[in-house]
Amino acid sequence: MNRSKIFTFISALIFTMIMVINTQAQDNSLMMATTTSTDNTGLLDYLIPHFEKQTDIVLKWTSTGTGKALKLGQNCDVDVLLVHAPSAEKKFIEKGYGKDRRQIMYNDFIIIGPANDPAGVKGKSISDVLITIKSRQALFMSRGDDSGTHKKEKQLWQESNIPLPDKENWYVQTGQGMLATINVAQEKEGYTMTDRGTYIKYQSYKGGNAPLKILVEGDSILLNQYSVLTLDPRNCANAKYDLALQFSDWMASQNGQDLIRDFKLLGQKLFIPNAK
Repeated sequence: MNRSKIFTFISALIFTMIMVINTQAQDNSLMMATTTSTDNTGLLDYLIPHFEKQTDIVLKWTSTGTGKALKLGQNCDVDVLLVHAPSAEKKFIEKGYGKDRRQIMYNDFIIIGPANDPAGVKGKSISDVLITIKSRQALFMSRGDDSGTHKKEKQLWQESNIPLPDKENWYVQTGQGMLATINVAQEKEGYTMTDRGTYIKYQSYKGGNAPLKILVEGDSILLNQYSVLTLDPRNCANAKYDLALQFSDWMASQNGQDLIRDFKLLGQKLFIPNAK
């Protein structure tokens, strides 16, 4: 065998090995769509290094509203979802887009606003809060982005028998994530609804003394459940179902649940594990 043939053979062998290595690396990566709250709070930055070390799976994610995350799953643009809109999630599975749904953790929604509470909503039921905000035309900041938080807010207006506000001057739809919406509410000295985890993160940015205070909390209707959804291979043949299932299993494992429980800011738990 002459030198040129040897060189060609070795080059082809090296190329093949590189392709195999790249393919293995690609096969071991997982793409997730998740909510802004799991990203903004720092939970994923805390959890994922543990997951990757224990499973050798490389997890990447994009954070957006739950509505958009579900759409990414429907279009097979990701492999797995971590979201918080139970009704929409169940419909997603019923329509054949998702295969498995596993509850992982929860926190709750709260109403926050200026410390002087100009509308006088502190301590009221959520229904009375919304009625008061509308009747007094108190500034209210809505995500307005089809996120899990926005879906919950729309549900609360509906269950309070109040038409969903739209173009009213007092009702501001930011079209942004939760932290950004809280900052708009602070700037305009208005009210908003947020998940508790993101509020604690906001508090941490303010040295523990945030201008916007918790005014309404504790109602059972304000439960905020987070779940992992895998995609149905019949709809998304290229989605990495086995790796997605490993992620779901890990999040629900004792180790994953303990890590979620131990994640704190300002001495406060941001999420409560409740895997099933």
